[in-house]
Amino acid sequence: MSISERLAESLLSNPRADRVRTVAGLARRSARSKQGLFLAEGPQNVREALSTHVALGSFQVPATTTPRGASSALLPVLDALYVTESCLDRHPDIAQLVEAVADGAGPHRVFIRLVTDEVLKVISDAQTPQGAVAVCRIPTVSMADVLGPAGETNPHGPARLTAALCRVQDPGNAGTIIRAADAAGADAVILTSGSVDLHNPKTVRSTAGSLFHLPVLTQVEFTDLVRAAGAVGAQMLAADGYAALNLDELQDAPLTGASVACDLATPTVWLFGNEAQGLSDTEKQAAAHRVAVPLYGRAESLNVGTAATLCLYASARAQRR
Repeated sequence: MSISERLAESLLSNPRADRVRTVAGLARRSARSKQGLFLAEGPQNVREALSTHVALGSFQVPATTTPRGASSALLPVLDALYVTESCLDRHPDIAQLVEAVADGAGPHRVFIRLVTDEVLKVISDAQTPQGAVAVCRIPTVSMADVLGPAGETNPHGPARLTAALCRVQDPGNAGTIIRAADAAGADAVILTSGSVDLHNPKTVRSTAGSLFHLPVLTQVEFTDLVRAAGAVGAQMLAADGYAALNLDELQDAPLTGASVACDLATPTVWLFGNEAQGLSDTEKQAAAHRVAVPLYGRAESLNVGTAATLCLYASARAQRR
């Protein structure tokens, strides 16, 4: 019997059911805060939520040998899944993961329901639902988990590469930076107070599953970030298009032997500023150095997501030499 056939026995078909209304309510920030849950929509987010759930349920190795964030305390935990039969047919890999999770027991058990397209339209925040919505628990991540000294609560030690979003307010930009940090192998992402709501459905969709790969700390006071970075000796670099220090020069220094102001291989917290205003004077002054991505063409500036990608990859390459 296929997983679709198994789930069909408890098909959720009433779009006005109390459970449907409750899940749909998670599109509102107040409901997310009250319940500690958020929505992860679309095949890619659902695939990563399922994959992470299966992986966390099967870890049998010491914490120090697992990737940073490979703990149910630091990553979102899958709580429930609502999926259409057509989605399972289109994505056999998701169907396989659903079957694995459905057979789980104990603390790893997940509430799973096959739903009709009408129900999914009510649950989903997207204009064009893509057949699957996961409900996940919001993790509790502290500064000690990311930039704290090595110890019981942080077996990996301080993060070597961190992206800090300082009042970044566009869901698409936030998602792009989180994806870039994930792709570059960063240890964590930090959103300061005044940044976009991480668990807004639009922001979650824009992360394309990376939210399930690395810890993301939210609502951080900038002064707390500065204090934590300083305590573990991590340099803070401010991405600033008007800076005199050039990212290319920093990247080329190990090859040319040139003397430069800072070493990208050093544990680093990159600061990326608000879309309209950039970094504030306070944020720039807190950084050890301000660094510009050089513009060789006629463009006036780079989108913050693009600039962040270049900066994070520059550090990632330097740290891997």
